Amino acid sequence: MSAEKFNLLSFAGKMKTLHLSWMAFFITFMVWFNMAPLQDLIVNDLGLTISEWKTLLIINVALTIPARVIIGALTDKFGPRIVYSSLLAICSIPCFAFALADSFTQLLIARFALGCIGAGFVVGIRMVSEWFPPKELGTAEGIYGGWGNFGSAAAAFTLPTLALAFGGDDGWRYAVAITGLMSLLFSFVYYKNTTDTPKGSTYFRPKNLGGMEVTSKGDFYLLLVMKTPMYLALALLNWKLSPEGVSLLSQNVALVIYLGLAALYAYDAFATYKVNKDIFVKPVPESHRYEFKQVAVLNILYFATFGSELAVVSMLPAFFSGTFELSMATASMLAGMYAFMNLMSRPGGGWLSDKFGRKKTLLILTAGLALGYFSLSLIDSTWPIWLAVVAVMACSFFVQSGEGAVFAAVPLIKRRLTGQIAGMTGAYGNVGAVVYLTVYSLVDDSTFFLVIAGTAVLGFLALLLMREPSGTITEVNEDGTVELIKVS
Repeated sequence: MSAEKFNLLSFAGKMKTLHLSWMAFFITFMVWFNMAPLQDLIVNDLGLTISEWKTLLIINVALTIPARVIIGALTDKFGPRIVYSSLLAICSIPCFAFALADSFTQLLIARFALGCIGAGFVVGIRMVSEWFPPKELGTAEGIYGGWGNFGSAAAAFTLPTLALAFGGDDGWRYAVAITGLMSLLFSFVYYKNTTDTPKGSTYFRPKNLGGMEVTSKGDFYLLLVMKTPMYLALALLNWKLSPEGVSLLSQNVALVIYLGLAALYAYDAFATYKVNKDIFVKPVPESHRYEFKQVAVLNILYFATFGSELAVVSMLPAFFSGTFELSMATASMLAGMYAFMNLMSRPGGGWLSDKFGRKKTLLILTAGLALGYFSLSLIDSTWPIWLAVVAVMACSFFVQSGEGAVFAAVPLIKRRLTGQIAGMTGAYGNVGAVVYLTVYSLVDDSTFFLVIAGTAVLGFLALLLMREPSGTITEVNEDGTVELIKVS
């Protein structure tokens, strides 16, 4: 850990690592969300149907769920410096391909591959955790997540203007390509200017890359249970692309994908058993154990927080427009206040966790989350617009502060598995988005908000099972010596 003062205006030591990491995350989100703001230009240029456009939006998140799990494991094994740099560089290729595409099929393939860049978030979680002590970790992770997440809003604000500045039918292509160039160039900046740990610190790596380690038989079975929703979310995406959805895939192809997902889950379960088979022979010493239920609780909370954020951001403009009979431009501007809160709310949630404790902060924020979405379910045309906007911003505070508080706790569970834990928890955010958007397609707005409020209540109940991180984490150096890492 680096011991120098926490000073946001500094660009040295741990603060340099924090700033470069949120910048990397910011760029990944600009690239990941560079399509939606340019919808009209892309649709008109290539003559896409509304069905084809919606398919691109679905495909954009499809690969992010498994990618976050895989990238998290790679981060633990090879270190965040090389993984983040590689991800930025490699994902610039499908970004350029998207900019050059001249058919729906080419757009589809490029967008599918670009889903991987949404996994960049989990890399920085491990990087920041290596540089900051527990008393500053929530604040640092909150700044990383909140400021980086603003990349999606930056894309919405800047890319249409850039496209118009270039002009012509190809203006959108230049705007998209610029985000790819940013990603490529920053990959070199990140590689040259960061290290995995402060000088003299040890980077603890997992024993195996094939699956997450657990430390008891009960935790092994709980891990398999928690893997299931991720595969079900991918099956749900497959259903949306099948003849029952947008009919992009034939019934036979969809069936093959269902069978493939089932086979992949079976293989994943077997690989996880191979990594953890020793726990069925002899117990893990008490000092080396961690409770997987801590991870499970954080997964559920991120499902409700980040999952609802992604879903609500997608529907709020239409909600404001339909409820208050506003133009789409005005409705989009008002809805943008929800995402804008990220700049302060997510760091605020991390700071509150540092100040008052992880569990207590999460309990308060999750309760606020449930009440916030319940209040949104009551909004109708009789409300003053200003009051509806205040309600949305208040709800947004609890959502995004909750996200910050979740990742204030993630790095305090098991240091050498931080990337894998962050990857799984982050993937649950995308699972939540898939589930909530599916619910949104089946019910009215009020019921949609009530469903989210209900899952927040479930998250609150799950939180009662969480244990406040305290004491130390036991890790083993490569030479066999034991090191104790403080978490409180």
